[in-house]
Amino acid sequence: MALPYRELFYTSQDGLRLFARDYGDRTSPGTPVICLPGLTRNSKDFEALAVHLSSRHRVLCPDLRGRGLSEYCQNWSDYTPAHEMMDTLDLMAAAGVAQAIFVGTSRGGLIIMALAAFRPNVIKAAILNDVGPELDPKGIERIAGYVGIMETPATWDEAAVKLRMMNEREFPNLSSDDWRAFSRRTFAEESGAPKMDYDPKIGTAMRKGMDAAKGEIPTLWPQFKALAQMPVLVVRGEYSDLLTAEIVARMTEEHPLMKTIVAKDRGHAPFLDEPEVLAAIDAFLQNDIT
Repeated sequence: MALPYRELFYTSQDGLRLFARDYGDRTSPGTPVICLPGLTRNSKDFEALAVHLSSRHRVLCPDLRGRGLSEYCQNWSDYTPAHEMMDTLDLMAAAGVAQAIFVGTSRGGLIIMALAAFRPNVIKAAILNDVGPELDPKGIERIAGYVGIMETPATWDEAAVKLRMMNEREFPNLSSDDWRAFSRRTFAEESGAPKMDYDPKIGTAMRKGMDAAKGEIPTLWPQFKALAQMPVLVVRGEYSDLLTAEIVARMTEEHPLMKTIVAKDRGHAPFLDEPEVLAAIDAFLQNDIT
C-alpha cells in the first residue's frame, strides 16, 4: 500500500540525519505548509491535517531531532527550540521552500515564535496549536512529571489504557478506537510491541531548564510580537492546562487581527482533525492568506 507522503531525509547543520514526511505535489498552487510537533511528538500527529491540506498545498511534517525517525543527540543540551529552529531552516533549504505557512503544536509553536524574531521573512502565516508566548505553570509541571521517565507499555492494549488514564480528563469523549489510534501516534513499534518514540534526554533537557529558571518560566512576548505583521490563528483546547483563556485574551490585545478557535472537549493539545478546527483552518487559509 502506497504511503500518502514521500520520505525526506536531510542533514542538520550539526550533522544529525533528520526525517520529514512530504505530502502533496511539490508544485501545488498554495503556499507550502510546515507542521512542527510538540515536545515529544512527531510527524504522525499531523497526518489527518496534512492529508486534508495536501490537495492544494505541499505539506512538510518533520520529526524534530530526537523524535520519530530522526537521529538522537549525544547531549541533552542540544534539545532546545533554538536548535530545532535551525533544523527547520535546514528542512526548508533541503526541500527548496523559501516561505511557508507554519503550524506549531505546543513546542512547535515556540519554534515558530523564535523563527519570527530570527527570520520573519520565511513565515507567510502562523497557526499556533494550544501554545502562546506565556504558558500556565500547571501544564508545564504536568508534562515535566512524565517526559523521559514514563515506563514503556508492554502491549498496544496497555498503551491505549495508559494514555486514557493519563489524559481522559482533558479528552473526555474519545472512544476506545480513538485511544488506540492515539497510542499508535504516541509510540513506535518494535517486534510488534510499542516502544518510546523519542529520546528520554528531552525530558532531562526540560527539567534542567526548569531548574535553571528557578520557578520563573520564561515568556516569549517579544518573539510573539514579531508575528504582528503576519496572519495568525490560535487553536485552544477547551480544557487546556497550558494555554489559558486569559493568555489568549492578552495575545489578542497584542495582535488585534489574530483569529481564534476553541476545540471543544479537547485539552492539550487538540488533534487538528476536529471538524470545527479544520473549518477554521480552511477559512483562515482562504480568507487571510493572499
